[in-house]
Amino acid sequence: MRRAALITALLLIATPVLAAEPADTAAALRDKALTDTLAWTVLEDLTTTVGPRLVGTPGMARAKDWGVKTFTDLGFTNIKVEEFAKPAWIRGAESASITGPYPFQLSIIGLGGTVPTPAKGIEAEVVVFKSYAALLAAPVGSLTGKIAVVNQPMTRTQTGEGYGAAGLARRSGPSEAAKRGALAFLMRSVSTSDSRLAHTGGTRYAEDAPKIPSAALGVPDADLIERLAARGPVRIKLSLASTTDPKGVAWNISGEIAGSGKPEEVIIIGGHLDSWDPGTGAIDDASGIAITTAAAKLIGDLPRHPRRTIRVVMWGSEESGGSSEAYLAAHKDELPNIVMASESDLGADRIYALMLPKDAMKQPSLAELSTVLAPLKIFVSRDPAPFGGADVEGLQEAGVPVFTLRQDASRYFDLHHSADDTLDKVDPVQLNQNVAAWAALLFMLADSDADFRAKAP
Repeated sequence: MRRAALITALLLIATPVLAAEPADTAAALRDKALTDTLAWTVLEDLTTTVGPRLVGTPGMARAKDWGVKTFTDLGFTNIKVEEFAKPAWIRGAESASITGPYPFQLSIIGLGGTVPTPAKGIEAEVVVFKSYAALLAAPVGSLTGKIAVVNQPMTRTQTGEGYGAAGLARRSGPSEAAKRGALAFLMRSVSTSDSRLAHTGGTRYAEDAPKIPSAALGVPDADLIERLAARGPVRIKLSLASTTDPKGVAWNISGEIAGSGKPEEVIIIGGHLDSWDPGTGAIDDASGIAITTAAAKLIGDLPRHPRRTIRVVMWGSEESGGSSEAYLAAHKDELPNIVMASESDLGADRIYALMLPKDAMKQPSLAELSTVLAPLKIFVSRDPAPFGGADVEGLQEAGVPVFTLRQDASRYFDLHHSADDTLDKVDPVQLNQNVAAWAALLFMLADSDADFRAKAP
């Protein structure tokens, strides 16, 4: 009987006169997604036609137009471009070299938002710290006239949890070094790779500290500096050029698959359209754009849409922040009708677990969800989803339930924010596994009438 129902569901995708149970339709979507080529087509087009997409650059403006055209060509409805103010930081020429004990050109990249050095650069002796905690333990004034270097490795994990600990140095290290008198700040890239390619990422200057030039080093170069410093004084010359446009703008772009029963109720998904500039942003986050767009399109091609509306958002400023707050501000009146939200933003390697709001699996409409996802080797976690993604964080804090499809992040931070973030690093088979999971899950969530908000005790 189950085999017959699945055959019926597969026919449903192409034949409008048949009907099927939601779980059977979800299973049919899952199986179709595994051989569908749309996600790869979207991913290839975005990374090739548009390229890097740093906020404030012509690439980001091209990406905005690309997003509108993609939604239009794929038949999405209610397409919106929502502009918001966003100061734009633009990278300029960058270089660094050891000048003593011998000359050596270093592999560096400026941290997003860094202030520039003077035109002639900064040359000074370095002080090396093996961890961010060691920098924090240094007394005020101990780095006066020096360049601080933090060489803290990142731990490789399937969940990507090592990123949070290693990323503290990038986000707060420059200001902490400045409080102790440093002229500039260098750090080992937040990376699990041993490549010399440096990894960028945003930094945040504290209001109570001077703003000093800041950059990331390729992993072997950071190790070299530490070894040299153990033998004697090391001097480095650093040159960073960047500009900031305080009147910059960014855009959140969205399109919908309209619901057939309760179209006012919305599930929000998507990825972020912006990227850092050394690569083409394939894993971060053109993959998330491709996965969620393709999953929604498969559902949109059904003869009967699910009850609720699925809205795909291409958020316009995740890397330097602002998308989440702007989206919440623009949609605060809609909050009671936003059923659930999530973002795909961890590349395209396989999904292995699903995390839902607390008690979601008690809903009768989701009773067969585990069975639908099992062929993809995805289990439904007993733990509630703690976080839906940076761009839905504002919605989550405002009370919108979130879900998370957990991906294998074992190699993600080898590539993340570096020149190695390119299309060839994406596995099409794993990409389609992501689409299959999103499409099946979304259909069951959107065709449900369940309320996933936490109930007051």
